[in-house]
Amino acid sequence: MSTEQETPVTDLRRVIAGRYEVGELLGRGGMSDVHKGVDTRLGRTVAIKLLKPQLATDPAFRTRFRQEAQAAARMAHPTIVRVFDAGEDTVHDEDGNEVQAPFIIMEYVDGVPLDELIERGPIVPEHAIRLTEGILTALEYSHRAGVVHRDIKPANILITRQGQVKVTDFGIARAISETSASLSQTTAILGTASYFSPEQARGEQVDARTDLYSTGVVLFEMLTGRPPFRGETPVQVAYQHISEIPVKPSSLNPKVSPALDAVERKALQKDRFERYQTAAEFRADLEVAASGRVPRAPKSNAPADLLFAPPPAPVSKVEASFRQLADDSRQPRTQSRPPALWIIAGVLTVMAVIAALLIAIMNQNPSQVISDTSTTVPSIAGEPLAQAKQALTDADLKMVVEYEASDTQDKGTVIRSDPDEGFVATKGTEVTVFVSSGQATVTVPDVTGMSDKDAQKKLTDAGFQIGFVRLADSATEPSGTVLSTDPAKNTQAHKGDTVDLTESNGKVSVPDVTGHSMQDAQQELSALGLQVDAPQPDSSCKVQAGTPVIRQSIVGDQPQGAEIQLYYCFGD
Repeated sequence: MSTEQETPVTDLRRVIAGRYEVGELLGRGGMSDVHKGVDTRLGRTVAIKLLKPQLATDPAFRTRFRQEAQAAARMAHPTIVRVFDAGEDTVHDEDGNEVQAPFIIMEYVDGVPLDELIERGPIVPEHAIRLTEGILTALEYSHRAGVVHRDIKPANILITRQGQVKVTDFGIARAISETSASLSQTTAILGTASYFSPEQARGEQVDARTDLYSTGVVLFEMLTGRPPFRGETPVQVAYQHISEIPVKPSSLNPKVSPALDAVERKALQKDRFERYQTAAEFRADLEVAASGRVPRAPKSNAPADLLFAPPPAPVSKVEASFRQLADDSRQPRTQSRPPALWIIAGVLTVMAVIAALLIAIMNQNPSQVISDTSTTVPSIAGEPLAQAKQALTDADLKMVVEYEASDTQDKGTVIRSDPDEGFVATKGTEVTVFVSSGQATVTVPDVTGMSDKDAQKKLTDAGFQIGFVRLADSATEPSGTVLSTDPAKNTQAHKGDTVDLTESNGKVSVPDVTGHSMQDAQQELSALGLQVDAPQPDSSCKVQAGTPVIRQSIVGDQPQGAEIQLYYCFGD
């Protein structure tokens, strides 16, 4: 970077779209390279994703690249890397021909990919739970926006220095209504084999539950340091997702609790209808597991697909007797067996059937046992308060409202209920409905007097996004020092809001002081930090009373501490 003749440096510092300066390489992918960059118009650091020149003429890759920008641009959430801009730039391919290569301007994340953290070994379960909750929060938002990611893996999860999760790379994302594309309709497997869902591996239609399966694989890898399935080829790994049962995470890492084993068991169900149906459901079970409690075991109608199948339950004496009776029934019977034994066996069989039915009913989900005096709590999460009230009224339930801040639900919509949806309650029971009061408000920190870097860090740590950076004159503050913020310091704003900065440009505006008395002019200019030299006479004009300033050496924007010369009349 020392001479202008070094071609790599000239290319590295090129400017695209007339405003984005391309900086150091952050990472390479099969389709694109990602550079750190600077938006020279707004003065902020960005990440620049550039499609590789050799792929720029391939319509399929250009379409995927454009699709990523469109998918990510539909979403604005703290857990998803934001897209600011997209376009095309003229580059040269391997043959030296000019081609139009697409680019995406994204939020720069100061952190590391999750796969780098996993390379250091298993992550502490508590920390793994928190990171997974962040991933699920991002997926809940993207799924509500109608976007399935389809390539959730550690390399696409960024962790900031503050520990915040950022999901990126929607390169093969699809709108939920468009996910019918299967492997047989493409020329390449879309996604990463280690994190495939079984339906992806089979080339079937995918939906949001595919992302949840992949998240379960990521959690497994965080807990154990390795994915649940490994093989010499991607095809071998994909086949294992379809046909093989993974081991318990606790068998590879004793620090993993039975509660987390249970969460993984449900997350990695091969039948999508048996696994978690929504990101919120997955996150709720993680919260239960974090408290040390084992979530309710998933039900399954396909025993062959059960994961982490427990060993056969011990056989009771009564069951052993019935099995013996069943075995005996296949043997030739003689009149020597007393008839009373058949009567006793019949009675015991009837009693066993009745007992089994009673036990099944007692162990059944309460939502499946409803009497005339009972009712089921309806699903009201995400509904406006008025609609939630009507739904509860229709279910013969009373509503109690409590408000709380929410980063995911719009103001006035229901976050959750207590008891939760599906719970069987007596008619007339009060249901507490938690309604969003909007995003949590926090105080805008005072960053005046700080450097640009320190101020942006303090603001992002407080949960804010950095917006425009404006430059202004300042008599005292060095260049790059923050002068003010919008919203102003110590005022209240929502997490995720954008804060604009006004920073010193290192210059001072020198006023025109001609006509002022020499004393007043000197005081005014000295107060601006300027170096005022001793006044000099000007013999070209007649002497005037009070020696006013007749001219000055500089005026307008000047460097701070600039030297200025004042002149006064000293002629005949």
